[in-house]
Amino acid sequence: MSGRRTLFGVELDPLTMDETVQRCLAAVRDGRQLEIGVVNAAKLVNMRRNDQLAKAVAGCDLVLADGQAVVWAGRVLRAPLPERVAGIDLFLRLLAEAETSGIPVYFLGARQDVLERMLLRVADRFPGLKVAGSRNGYFDGLEQEAIADGIARSGAQMLFLGMTSPKKEIFTAAHGARTGARVVHGVGGSFDILAGVTKRAPVSWQRWGLEWLYRALQEPRRLGRRYLTTNVSFLLMTARELIRPTPSAVPANRSH
Repeated sequence: MSGRRTLFGVELDPLTMDETVQRCLAAVRDGRQLEIGVVNAAKLVNMRRNDQLAKAVAGCDLVLADGQAVVWAGRVLRAPLPERVAGIDLFLRLLAEAETSGIPVYFLGARQDVLERMLLRVADRFPGLKVAGSRNGYFDGLEQEAIADGIARSGAQMLFLGMTSPKKEIFTAAHGARTGARVVHGVGGSFDILAGVTKRAPVSWQRWGLEWLYRALQEPRRLGRRYLTTNVSFLLMTARELIRPTPSAVPANRSH
């Protein structure tokens, strides 16, 4: 794909939110699959430590800057990205477009009670949305093929995975094509936010790249140390990249 930016050896697509939405709608219209990968500071750090995660993300058709810190790093490292394309914002935009265009969607992920709460809120917010099916995110490796086949039978054209990394990336890499969905988008903790289980940071915090701090303040024991460690690692990665850029590896996309 021409025009990609290389950051920490990862190829990213310099797209705006509007351009990304149009790419997704074109994929549905043209009958081809588009796997979307999103990266923030923590994921870029973890990709250095987890080769399976790195390969799964690199194999996506679109790789987008989900975190504001990634956009800032791109500017510093002369690999400019036009704006942040947050996974949850893309998720909501695609739900709105799916409702308008009659595109059936499938939700995979979260605990069953969270999924049910989210479905109620989604139905209230997008009353015309066609939900082809849903399933919680608690399953083992032996069930994955059957789940993918079930999604294919549902006729869903957009698949949203509300699971943590690297589980959602690994599922997409292994079974995304099998689902038959035209757009496959891993949305992480977005199901929890839509269900009202966790709160999203205010816009001002997002603008300053402080969503991680807002999350950490909500769950300091579970997330505090993790975010602090990954943020320090990301700053060190950026400093090293200024001195010695990482060579890029460009694998073939899985979908075509």
